[in-house]
Amino acid sequence: MNTAVLRAEFRLFRREPGAVFWVFLFPALLLAILGSIPSFRDADDSLGGLRPVDAYVPIAVLIALIMSGVQTLPQTLTGYRERGILRRMRLTPVRPTALLAAQMTVQGAVALGSALLALAVGRLAFGVRLPGQPAGYLLALLLAAAAALALGAVVSALSRTTKIAGAIGSAVFFPMMFCAGVWIPVRAMPDALARGVTLTPFGAAARALDQAAAGHWPGWDHLGVLTAWAVLLTAGAARWFRWE
Repeated sequence: MNTAVLRAEFRLFRREPGAVFWVFLFPALLLAILGSIPSFRDADDSLGGLRPVDAYVPIAVLIALIMSGVQTLPQTLTGYRERGILRRMRLTPVRPTALLAAQMTVQGAVALGSALLALAVGRLAFGVRLPGQPAGYLLALLLAAAAALALGAVVSALSRTTKIAGAIGSAVFFPMMFCAGVWIPVRAMPDALARGVTLTPFGAAARALDQAAAGHWPGWDHLGVLTAWAVLLTAGAARWFRWE
């Protein structure tokens, strides 16, 4: 990867206050707001005795990945294509693939940084335990990030303009937020619904992170679903993505 391109993309990202807020700060802010509600700090039998704030830490982690994958990344890549930046790069020694790799690296790093911020807020502000199985938690998080970024690349591949990217991103955004458990934590969903949700990348990620947070190795079925989605979405993006 061209380090100059990577540094340039990171500087450009920092100049976008909206992206910085929604990807990096919003998940931790949402967790802080929810944790400030007294009932969110009381144990809930439907969550296996956990407090809602405990259950929402993995959800806040996934919100950053969803924001980055289906909102920020497609808008950026489609904007580069729409403005002819990728076409002009073909006349320089820097290949468009370097720009794509740099953009995905920046988005992934910021989303993972947001995940660490959410974990810190949960721990320091509300006494949420750190993941009991850190290696399993990290593995599930990296697989979820790979699936989210690959999904963003697919949205970019299917979008000829930033308006189309925004429309497709919004259509994908809310179902993925539901699957991640934003409105109802996956562990509290009815069994039939939970089984269906865990076949999606963010539903599987939510359960894998829950299990790792509780000190268990994430279920191989959930890790398998995440891996399958990451591979399939990456293959789809590689097949459909066009530089012009």
